[in-house]
Amino acid sequence: MTKKIILAVVIVLVLIVGFSSIYVVGENTAACTFRFSEIVNTVDTPGLHFKLPFVDSVKYYSQATQFYDIPPSEVLTSDKQTMTVDCYVLWNISDPQQFYRALGTTAKAEERLNAMTYNVLKNVMSTLAQSDIINMNDGAERNEIYEGIAAQVDEVAKAYGIHVEDVKIKQFDLPQSNLEAVYGRMISERNQMAEKYTADGNYEANIIRNDVDKQVNIIVSNAQAEAAKLEAEGEAEYMRMLAAAYDTPEKKDFYAFILALDALKQTLTGDQKTVILDADSELAQILSGNQG
Repeated sequence: MTKKIILAVVIVLVLIVGFSSIYVVGENTAACTFRFSEIVNTVDTPGLHFKLPFVDSVKYYSQATQFYDIPPSEVLTSDKQTMTVDCYVLWNISDPQQFYRALGTTAKAEERLNAMTYNVLKNVMSTLAQSDIINMNDGAERNEIYEGIAAQVDEVAKAYGIHVEDVKIKQFDLPQSNLEAVYGRMISERNQMAEKYTADGNYEANIIRNDVDKQVNIIVSNAQAEAAKLEAEGEAEYMRMLAAAYDTPEKKDFYAFILALDALKQTLTGDQKTVILDADSELAQILSGNQG
C-alpha cells in the first residue's frame, strides 16, 4: 500500500515537473523566458518549447500588427499657421527583448509612440507652408509627406524594439479661428480661376464669332456676285431670244397686239368693266377692227 502511494506521488510530481517545463507559443507571438528576472531565451516559432521547471517563467508578446489612435494635437507650419493633426499608428513588436528592457508594456509603448509621432509631425510640418497641405492638388503629392513621416517615426522606434508599419493621417484640420480666413482665401482663389476661365472663354468665343462672320460675309458676297452674274446672263439671253422672235414687222405687230391685250386684261379686274380709250389708240383700233 505504501509503495502504491509513493508511486502515485512520484507520478504526480513527474506530471507537475513535466507540465512546468513546457510552454506553447502561438502564431504571431514571441515568448521570452525569464530566469531570476533576466531574459535567457526568446522564441517566436509556433509550437511546444521547454524551460527549467519552477525556475524559469515565460512572458508572451504579440507580434501582430497593433493599432494606436493618437489623440489630435496642434502643430505649427512654416508660415506660422496652427493646424490640428489627427492620425493613427500601425505598429508591432520587432524585438521582444529590447521592447521589454526599454518599455515593458503596451501602455508605455503607446505613450512613447505618441511622443515620437508628435515630434516628427512637428518637425515635418515646420518645413511646410499651410498651402502645401490644404490645396486642390492631387492627393498623391501629399502621400510622399506621409510616407516620410512614417519612415522617421519607424527609425526612432527601432531603439525600443518597435517597428512602425505606417502613420496614417486621418485629418488635417484648422483651429476655429483660422477656418474663416482659410476658406475666404480658397473662395477668392476659386473666383479668380473662374474669372480667368470666363475671360479666356469669351476671348475664344469672339475669335470664333469673328471668323464665322467673316466666312458668312465672304459666302454672301460670292453668292450675290454669282446671282448678279446669272441675272445678267439671263437678261442677255432673254434680249437675244426676244430680238430673234420679233425680227420682222409682222412679228413686231403681233407682239404689240399681245401686249395690248395683256394691258386690257389687267385693267378689267374686279367690278370695273368699263374702259375709256382714245379713238386713235391702237388698242381701240384693234378692238373696233379698224386697225390698218
